[in-house]
Amino acid sequence: MPAITADPLQLPRLQPSLDATPRRVKVVISAPQGLEGEGFPVRRAFAGIEASDLDPFIHMDQMGEVEYAPGEPKGTPWHPHRGFETFTYLIDGQFLHQDSHGGGGTILDGGTQYMTAGDGILHIETPPEHLVETGGLFHGIQLWINLPQAKKRIDPQYQDLQGQDSVLVTSADGGAIVRVLAGEIAGHRGPGISHTPLSIAHVTLAPGARIDIPWRRDFNALVYALSGFGTIGAEQHPLRTGQTAVLVDGDTLRIQASGSQESRSPNLELFIIGGVPLREPVFQYGPFVMSTKAEVIEAFEDFQAGRFGQIPSNAIQPHRPQQ
Repeated sequence: MPAITADPLQLPRLQPSLDATPRRVKVVISAPQGLEGEGFPVRRAFAGIEASDLDPFIHMDQMGEVEYAPGEPKGTPWHPHRGFETFTYLIDGQFLHQDSHGGGGTILDGGTQYMTAGDGILHIETPPEHLVETGGLFHGIQLWINLPQAKKRIDPQYQDLQGQDSVLVTSADGGAIVRVLAGEIAGHRGPGISHTPLSIAHVTLAPGARIDIPWRRDFNALVYALSGFGTIGAEQHPLRTGQTAVLVDGDTLRIQASGSQESRSPNLELFIIGGVPLREPVFQYGPFVMSTKAEVIEAFEDFQAGRFGQIPSNAIQPHRPQQ
């Protein structure tokens, strides 16, 4: 971890303004662990955080990090969505995607998929046959991003973005690498088109390194520790693997890596997101994120009536090793 890296000396540098104010920590929450899809391990990064602090985000899982034995890799079967967007970031491993509106591709190490479910979509995410047969390392993030009420029924869309599409920048002293995966940070724009103003980044800090990341005041700010130890915010609140920090009131995100890290995770690795809060009613049930209960009931009825499209005749399916 991570798949996409570079020499910091060759990267543009983030330079916060001299009068920038570091955000303070409102709360830090430890993510509980569970199982998703056909049984792959996840950490529920948003569990215990108030919805008003998450807005415009709905849900986030850290998938893995797990070293699968042959025959063990698992994904999710065909399933529906409506009313939001999914952002999948694959740090290690491979994933196949296919949907009922013609989208599809292979997400490789460091790549992302940006899927707008909109009016309704069926899709599958599953490891390829060779990975199931041989096993291997799997690690990623899936984030659910709410759509504004006015866009919940827009046409579905799929964006296949590989790791080389990311924009890389570094800290003032070169001790950190910031991968802008979506949106913009201090004028550095990542790939993809989002329907909600946001920024998404993967940040790596060497032991002892510090970074101040410029952050829009009208964005919320959530920092999730993928691995490692450090501090976050103006008050240097401790942060470690599997914890999410909510930061408020300021225009930079101040992060410091501890001087010593675990041998298996030599750096502090963070997944950072923020966006403009929609401040609209949300009613979520299972795979549907709508504004009212009536709209969710309608989504179930439309799904059952086949209005989300059809599973393609050449549909991929989860690979089952022969016994």
